Amino acid sequence: MSEKRDFLAIADFSAAELWRMLERALDLKRQWTTYRRNPPLLAGKALGMVFQKPSLRTRVSFEMAMQHLGGYAFYLGPQEIGLGKREAISDVARVLAGYVDAIMARVFDHEHVVELARWAEVPVINGLSDYNHPCQAMADVLTMYEHFGHVEDLRIVFVGDGNNVAVSLMHAAAKLGAHFTWVGPQGYEPPADAVAQARAFAAESGSEIRLLHDPHEAVRDADVIYTDTWVSMGQEEEAQKRMQVFPPYQVNADLVARAKPTAIVMHCLPAHRGYEITDEVMDGPQSVVFQQAHNRLHAQKGILVEVLR
Repeated sequence: MSEKRDFLAIADFSAAELWRMLERALDLKRQWTTYRRNPPLLAGKALGMVFQKPSLRTRVSFEMAMQHLGGYAFYLGPQEIGLGKREAISDVARVLAGYVDAIMARVFDHEHVVELARWAEVPVINGLSDYNHPCQAMADVLTMYEHFGHVEDLRIVFVGDGNNVAVSLMHAAAKLGAHFTWVGPQGYEPPADAVAQARAFAAESGSEIRLLHDPHEAVRDADVIYTDTWVSMGQEEEAQKRMQVFPPYQVNADLVARAKPTAIVMHCLPAHRGYEITDEVMDGPQSVVFQQAHNRLHAQKGILVEVLR
């Protein structure tokens, strides 16, 4: 039996491995959009989905990805599993591993998904944690590749909080040779260890990682402007403070006009319209937000096939 492969972080994979998953995703997307079918690559396989926090895209995209590939997925919410509360994570991992072929977990604490992977004998996929969001980054890169025909040398600017989405996108950019700039208020930078990792990856790929605080400077020559909510789930106590410091980093028509005219605008959703992004931009001609959301389905097919075959 081959060693199991978890999907916990972009940082765990080489550029070649990431491209293999992305190419698989592209191929499966082409088949689905052309013929409305995919080969049953995961026939007979079951995915258990553990959710500590709600989601539209993560739940539906994983369920449909498994269905398209001939497998089966089912939802386990906080009422069924209280990770580390009602039952030890190690126990949950070992029990679930006896029922399913893989586990996808969407959690608050990153250590929870790490511990699930430590104890489960089946692959574990990180559907989101407070540290990173690797499935989202794969959909993001897939979207950029479809739009531009390449990822290498793209200039990606993430505007806002240096959160879990920023971490995974920064690592994906650095691995695949795209230039990444984070811009936001002082004190809200991505974690220092994640930045150090990204710079090490960038040294190998030839890309550049920048942290800035002036949004107008940051988006000059940008190919991609990316934003996310200013207040993530679990940060509600900080909402009032964040609403005071983030408004200068709103992605609006003025900011977008300072980038390349060919630039695209991305958002991982859910969006708080009128805060981090305006209606004019989100619904405008440079937005690929909904293509990006739809690509969660196809990117996750590539991930699932990688870990389950």
